[in-house]
Amino acid sequence: MHPAPGKNHFELFGLPAAFDIDTDELAVRYRELQRRIHPDKFANASDQDRRLSLQMTALINEGFQTLKDPVQRGRYLLSLRGIDLDDETDTTMDPAFLMEQMELREELEEVRQANNPHKQLAELANRIEQRLQDKIGQFRRAFADDSPDGSGRARNAVREMQFLEKMRREIDNLEEELI
Repeated sequence: MHPAPGKNHFELFGLPAAFDIDTDELAVRYRELQRRIHPDKFANASDQDRRLSLQMTALINEGFQTLKDPVQRGRYLLSLRGIDLDDETDTTMDPAFLMEQMELREELEEVRQANNPHKQLAELANRIEQRLQDKIGQFRRAFADDSPDGSGRARNAVREMQFLEKMRREIDNLEEELI
C-alpha cells in the first residue's frame, strides 16, 4: 500500500484527525512509510516513479514534523477547518496575554545580568512550559467545541501557543550562549 497524494497528514498516517494522537504510533507509522517509499527503493524505476517517491518522501516528512509538534498540529487542525492563522489583518490578542509576554521578555533580558543566570533561566523555562501546557488544554477544550466561537478560541489559543513556543526557543538559545 503506497500513500496517496492528496491525503491530509492524518489520513497519510492512518490516524484520526484529532489533537490527541499517539505520537509513538505516529513515529512507528512514519518509519514504516519511509521504509516503503524511500527513493533508494526506486533507484532502478522510471523517472516518474522516482519523482513520485521523492515527492512522497517530502510529504511524509512534512506530515510527521507537523503532527509530532502540538503547536503545529493545532495549526494544522485549524487549517483543516478552514481557519487561517497567517492572516496578517487579524492582530488582536488578549491584552492580559500580551502584557504577560512583555513581562516574560523583560525577565529573559534580566537573566543575562543575574548572579545565577542558569537557575533563573531554568525557573523561567519551567514557567513557560507550564503556560504552554495550560494553553494546550485551552486549545483542546475550544477545539472540541466545533462552533464558530469554539474555533475562534482555539485559534487564539494556538496563536498564544506559538508565542510561548518562540519564547521557549529563545530560552534554549540563551542557555547555549551562557555555556
